[in-house]
Amino acid sequence: MSLKTQLMDDMKAAMKAKEAGKQKLAVIRMVRSAIRQTEIDGKKELDDNDVIALISKEVKMRKDSIEEFKKGGRQDLVEQTEAEIAVLMPYLPKQLSEEEVRALVQEAIANTNATTIKDMGKVMGQLMPKVKGRADGKMVNTIVKELLG
Repeated sequence: MSLKTQLMDDMKAAMKAKEAGKQKLAVIRMVRSAIRQTEIDGKKELDDNDVIALISKEVKMRKDSIEEFKKGGRQDLVEQTEAEIAVLMPYLPKQLSEEEVRALVQEAIANTNATTIKDMGKVMGQLMPKVKGRADGKMVNTIVKELLG
C-alpha cells in the first residue's frame, strides 16, 4: 500500500473517531494538502520516496519550532507540536540510532579516504543517500564534523 493510500485510510479512520482523532485528522489533512500542492507545483505525481521526503521536512520544521517554543516559554505549543510529530513519525521509515549513524559515517570516511573537515562534502555525498529519511541531517552533520575535526 502506498503512503498516500495509507494517509487517506488513516484520515478516514480519524474522521470516524470524531473528537479522539481530531489532532490526527488535522495533521494528516495538512500532509495531504502539502502533497497535493507539491504535485501541482511540480506537475508530477509523488511516489513514496517523495512523500517520505516531504513528511521528513514537516517533522524537521516541527522539531525546529519546538526549540523556539521552549525558548519562548510556550509549553502548550511544545506539547501540541510534539503531538503532531507523534502523528507523523509512523509514516517515516524506522529511524537510525546515533550508534548506527556513527557506524555509517565511519564507513563513509573510510571509503572516501577523508582525513580533514575539508573532505566533509565527499563524506556527506556518499552518506546522505543511505540515511535519507532515516536520520536527522543535523545529527549526521554533527557526527561527521566530530569524526573529521
